[in-house]
Amino acid sequence: MSPLVPAYGEASLADLSSSLLAVLGMDGANPLGLAPADRVLLFLVDGLGAELLRAHPEAAPFLSSRAGRTLTAGFPATTATSLGTLGTGLPPGEHGMLGYQLAVPGAGYLFNCLRWTAFGPLIAPEEWQPTATVFERAAAAGISTSYVAPAQFEGTGFNQAVYRGVRFVGADAVDDRVEGVRRALAEPRAHVTVYYGDLDAAGHMRGWGSPEWLDQLARVDRMAERLAGTLPPGSAMYVTADHGMVNATDRIDADAVPALREGVALLGGEARARHVYAAPGAAGAVLESWRGVLGDAAWVASREEAVESGWFGPRVRPEWLPRIGDVVAVPRAGTVVVASDAEPLESSFTGYHGSLTPAEQYVPLLEVSTR
Repeated sequence: MSPLVPAYGEASLADLSSSLLAVLGMDGANPLGLAPADRVLLFLVDGLGAELLRAHPEAAPFLSSRAGRTLTAGFPATTATSLGTLGTGLPPGEHGMLGYQLAVPGAGYLFNCLRWTAFGPLIAPEEWQPTATVFERAAAAGISTSYVAPAQFEGTGFNQAVYRGVRFVGADAVDDRVEGVRRALAEPRAHVTVYYGDLDAAGHMRGWGSPEWLDQLARVDRMAERLAGTLPPGSAMYVTADHGMVNATDRIDADAVPALREGVALLGGEARARHVYAAPGAAGAVLESWRGVLGDAAWVASREEAVESGWFGPRVRPEWLPRIGDVVAVPRAGTVVVASDAEPLESSFTGYHGSLTPAEQYVPLLEVSTR
């Protein structure tokens, strides 16, 4: 099996963002060919992979009855990267949010892009991700933008990096999120995003397909139906996700295999998409070691190979190249490369994402319209 390289420029989350701006009448590309509307609502469900949804139509009858298509998330297939893509309308190689945990170039420590924590000085959001967001561009065109999500996300460094310029509406309960959306859609031209994260959490802890995950999928389905009921005339709702998920079947512990730590200065990324930063002069040896240990269980590439293969997009900005590991290790099937000492919580998960498999890359794009 070959890695599923995301369809940048054709059917990726970056193409969805640019198409949504075109739907609202802004100049620019509409690669998905979406029809014009006065208002768009994006229901972003963390972890709702297209293959996962297709496997359980009985738990989501409303969503399963919608017409739609499949997009690719981008690489790595993880929230920090995918929301960066949705927030900028650009592939990861352009916006620089290239994974869950990345090395700060020249500083010698890891930076967690999602939690906005670090083993050293924090970095200003505008410095780490300086590109104008779709919300800043929409506001300049006179379009109202809103992001409806749990209140704990308001003002975080991550939100400032990828949702800069949006009006944040803090809402924890589903009822409050639905009401927040209804009010935001009252504007004559509106771009509204509403986020749901509990499906992903259930998948991580219990596995996708578990009773807990299926319960969350049913809740997502009911919420989608309620959100559809808030649409004023001339509006469109799109349901998508940031990534899919696989359940772990084979664990390789980098903290228990000396060959996976020899010559490694920092181990970043996550269990399904590892950025391996080598000590000076050790990149070649680290690449050989990781390929030797992982064998057919993972695609293991040098930084140059990963970039040339288009994993991060058609182009990676030169200043972002040092954020990519000297070695990029991407497990296949259900293999995960955990780090039990450095990452005890993440190492205990059941469900994971990040890789270049169909289960993680393919996300749905479902539409409900009142045009």
